[in-house]
Amino acid sequence: MKFKIYTFALSCISLPLFAQTDSVHAEKIPFDGMDFAWQNGSDRRDSSVFHNKYFNPSILIDANCTYSFNRPIDNTVVGSTALARNNEMELSGVHLGGDFTFKGARGRIMTQFGTRSTIVPRNDLSPYRGQYDLVSVYKYLSEAYAGYHFDKLYGINVDFGMFMSYIGLNSYYQSENWEYQASFTSDNTPWFFNGMRIQAFLTKKLKMEGWLINGWQSYGKFNSMPGYGANITWCPNENIKLITNDYYGTDAAGLPDRVRFHSDDSFLWRYYKKPTSKGITQMALTLTGDIGFEKGGGVNGFHSADSLHGGPAQNFMSAMIYNRIWFLKNKLAWTVGGGWMTNPGRYLVLLPPGDASPLPNPANPTQTAGTHPFDTSPGTQFNGWDASTNFDWMPNQSITFRLEFAHRQSDVPYFAGHGGVTSPTGYTYTPLPSGWKPDLVKSEDRIIFAVLFRI
Repeated sequence: MKFKIYTFALSCISLPLFAQTDSVHAEKIPFDGMDFAWQNGSDRRDSSVFHNKYFNPSILIDANCTYSFNRPIDNTVVGSTALARNNEMELSGVHLGGDFTFKGARGRIMTQFGTRSTIVPRNDLSPYRGQYDLVSVYKYLSEAYAGYHFDKLYGINVDFGMFMSYIGLNSYYQSENWEYQASFTSDNTPWFFNGMRIQAFLTKKLKMEGWLINGWQSYGKFNSMPGYGANITWCPNENIKLITNDYYGTDAAGLPDRVRFHSDDSFLWRYYKKPTSKGITQMALTLTGDIGFEKGGGVNGFHSADSLHGGPAQNFMSAMIYNRIWFLKNKLAWTVGGGWMTNPGRYLVLLPPGDASPLPNPANPTQTAGTHPFDTSPGTQFNGWDASTNFDWMPNQSITFRLEFAHRQSDVPYFAGHGGVTSPTGYTYTPLPSGWKPDLVKSEDRIIFAVLFRI
């Protein structure tokens, strides 16, 4: 027999438990009997091939080949957490691990290897505070937490460690997403949190969750105050999902007076379902909107002022919408969508690498790593939009073959142009001639072919 998964995997309820768990009674399983395999950011499997009462293994492999029409000579991608290399084969992610349960005790471990183990940690500046190399300690873990399940209400979980963020809707694991290159809304918001969370399943259809964490996608803390957050997920039926995520913290290094607030809200709706059809079997859409700001320490949220009255505006507003149609008993799917973002102050813009990097130089943190750093000073503007479409072939629930076209646009030079971002030869060991600078352009078009495996 197969054990049915009573979870939306990582993006919604984060309760990767199976029906046979001995601490959960059948009548108290949250979201019992609902089909969530269609949802963007959720596990599309409806069963597991493993039949173990105490340990459910997981293996995920994400390989891709992307072609950038800008053809940067150094093959370096700018502004993406999904992609690192242009115009070549890339192993983006290898995740090994699983879920452990014994009576009330629970734990999850998922490793991360591939280019993502470098792309995502590099934007976290918290390891520069104090001693010990936190990036090396944590970079090969995407999730690792332990906790306890209380058999109250429809379940209460208390977990400690590193867990996935739901802000931005998309899952960190590409096999759960409708698109490969995420829209600005998802790609520029956090993938993980490090700290504690409490999940309370108040009813069969409602979950509330609180976080006490080190900060916004940070291994350590930037200042003395931790970050606080909360999630509410409500699914009145299996065709509708409503999510709100809210965050408050101090995440500017050395600026304890600068606070950040962020609200992320999503609506998912499956508006057509006919599983016996020989043509279209289901259709669904997702809509996500984010709004947030930073205030204090020289910046002033949504209102620009002079330096004596708060400083320039620094905020984040974005939205994305996607529609997906499944065919042939859900073996084929077509997705189309896109999004928009504005981020004065650029505090959530994914920073360019190479000679355009404004990140600290590891050898000398008082200097930037690039000689022509991308400007992230207060008052700088960034507006962008993106659109993509793809076709998926899913011969079974463990494998997806995806072909995608994506266009991204910004109002300032940001994406890698033909000259690349590292050197005029494309190789980082060659000296930089006088006058050379990274070739940043305002748009990019790319084709992505990806193979996504999960078991």
